[in-house]
Amino acid sequence: MFKIDDIIDEFRVPVGKKIKLKDYSTSWDGDDSLSEEVRKQLAAEHLAKSTAELSAAQELLYAADTWSVLCIFQAMDAAGKDGTIKHVMSGVNPQGVQVVSFKRPSTEELDHDFLWRCSKALPERGRIGIFNRSYYEELLVVKVHPEFIAGQRIPDAKPDKKKFWEQRYESINDFERHLARNGTHVVKFFLHVSKEEQKQRLLARIDDPAKNWKFEAADLGERAHWDEYMTAFESLLRETSTKNAPWYVLPADKKWNCRALVATILAHEIKQLDLKFPEITDAQRAALQECKQRLESE
Repeated sequence: MFKIDDIIDEFRVPVGKKIKLKDYSTSWDGDDSLSEEVRKQLAAEHLAKSTAELSAAQELLYAADTWSVLCIFQAMDAAGKDGTIKHVMSGVNPQGVQVVSFKRPSTEELDHDFLWRCSKALPERGRIGIFNRSYYEELLVVKVHPEFIAGQRIPDAKPDKKKFWEQRYESINDFERHLARNGTHVVKFFLHVSKEEQKQRLLARIDDPAKNWKFEAADLGERAHWDEYMTAFESLLRETSTKNAPWYVLPADKKWNCRALVATILAHEIKQLDLKFPEITDAQRAALQECKQRLESE
């Protein structure tokens, strides 16, 4: 069902090219010649295989202590970010993973530049960091609601001008290039859910008492700006998908499929770092043998 080269070609946003989200399916789930039951089974197998690969990769990442991995998730409300993170990272040692969810900026965060609160949450070498939302909110919710810029008190900020947003794209690309040069590999996922599927998931949150806590009336207010958000997403995907920090647009209407795709791609991306366990010196090897002899002689 999933061939990694096909997945990369299908869902990775090409560098420097205009894209239209209508050209990316929200419901793709593999080979149409197979029944959905078979496709689900194959996706489950790929998820299990890839989570096992991620577990091994995280151990190697920690041992090598040269790279960290930053995985960014962006999406509309109810696209499944939380569940995807939970399932994809289920087999990874929790000591090697840190998840940060970014909400509305605090007063302290607004007193710094827009990258500050994310930069201080970056994963250290040897760890996988997960950003549930990120500095990309500054190109999404802030772009849809430019009045929020006033709260940032940026001198001479002019969000009504194209140059303002071009500078933000530039700041993010510079930041991610800096991360790549210094050993943080960035992988970015946009979970592409349809407006109709979001509607059904929001209704489910209302109908299920166990999910009521997840529903916020404000979500409907943002849903009213759907087209504006899609335009904002198209712009940021075009302007910030780079060789060192690629964006993947993944169909999110079927959660089981989206989770398998994320796990497969993330395992592949880490594998490309060509990590190796540290090599020991002859002196260290001799010391190990001495320790082995002492233990065996007890």
